[in-house]
Amino acid sequence: MLAACGGGNRVDRAQGAMAVSFASGPISKACLRAGRKAASGRLCNCVQGVANRAFDGSEQRMAASFFADPHRAQEIRQSDNPGHEVFWRKYKAFAANAERVCRGY
Repeated sequence: MLAACGGGNRVDRAQGAMAVSFASGPISKACLRAGRKAASGRLCNCVQGVANRAFDGSEQRMAASFFADPHRAQEIRQSDNPGHEVFWRKYKAFAANAERVCRGY
């Protein structure tokens, strides 16, 4: 799902207790540039909106790098670096949340 992704206007969509603002940013841009068949502006921007709640700017840039280099995600996941371990836990929660919230875009 994250290999796909959505544009700039604020459109709130309630999903359980979460409302997502559609946004543009590093994850949205990487999502669209990745050229995946399922990617759309709406989906990528929805994923970016979830990322805005989950990550700071540097974490967003790291997550965005996974679209161009999926092996980088594997390296981070397997890293013994404590910072990478913290990031990976946040990333897993982000991915699950983005999949739930952005389903159908």
